[in-house]
Amino acid sequence: MGQSKVLYRVGQAVCRPIMKVFYRYKFINNNSIPHEGAYIIASNHMSFSDPVLLGLGQRRRLFFMAKQELFKNKFFAGLIRALGAFPVERGAGDGKAIKTGEDLIKEGNVMTIFIEGGRTKTGEFMRPRSGCALVAQQMQVPVIPACITITGNPKHRFAKRVIHFGDPLTPQQLGLTPDGDRRQLKNATNMIMDEIKKMREQDRK
Repeated sequence: MGQSKVLYRVGQAVCRPIMKVFYRYKFINNNSIPHEGAYIIASNHMSFSDPVLLGLGQRRRLFFMAKQELFKNKFFAGLIRALGAFPVERGAGDGKAIKTGEDLIKEGNVMTIFIEGGRTKTGEFMRPRSGCALVAQQMQVPVIPACITITGNPKHRFAKRVIHFGDPLTPQQLGLTPDGDRRQLKNATNMIMDEIKKMREQDRK
């Protein structure tokens, strides 16, 4: 992607105080990604602010596939582009977006995928999709589970949030081999989601 690292840091600097005022967020195990190497972050998805909050939680630049609709608002689109987002047209087999994601991983970057495939409307977890495990299987890269949890009043639009990053799960730990079948993908997806659920339980205590 053509954006500079300088623009990314500027985006972080602009967003950090704004998001702190709105969400009074807290990070757990942030800045935990090794300085080099490709990784996938698999996160739940609760609000439009999630890509920004995740991007503020790591020193390394994160890249996101984000739905096309988020780029309609020029101001918000500028912010999330500065934080590494690129648009994908859901349900249309967006080959360009998928190719962009694969190229980013090949180049040793950190790709973020919302494992539920969309944003929850209830605040509770939805059924995980196998897309994250599929990318990890094909590209043979570790997955870092991440959980965003509302700890304030869930009815409040700007409730407090905890952003918790887990430890990397290697393809071997997930049981993913390049020539694996659908059962592998299902088992790996459930393992990733179980880690996210564990973090939710910890952060609600």
